[in-house]
Amino acid sequence: MNKKIAIPTTNNVLSTHFGHCEKFAIYTVMDDKIVKDELITPPPHEPGSHPKFLKDLGCDTIIAGGMGEKAQALFAENNIEVFIGVPDIPLAGLVQKYIDAELKSGKNLCDH
Repeated sequence: MNKKIAIPTTNNVLSTHFGHCEKFAIYTVMDDKIVKDELITPPPHEPGSHPKFLKDLGCDTIIAGGMGEKAQALFAENNIEVFIGVPDIPLAGLVQKYIDAELKSGKNLCDH
């Protein structure tokens, strides 16, 4: 598997709402192994800005605590796979669960 995975963060942990995160942790996965991770500051949040920003970075997947339905639809339009309501574990652990096909969406932590 070769993927670029984005995780919204606040204070270096999973953010409960992707649109209000401080940074995105971007993980590059090649041959089922994490080969690079970096923190990238997103542009100011405006409706619809983050899906395009992440697509332009080459992201295929976003793993988030929560996001609104409009954002989910925009990610789908940009062919970016979405996982929401994931467990609050270390970021690399979330990526490893994804690689191992053990990551599942849970309760959306966003209320809009």
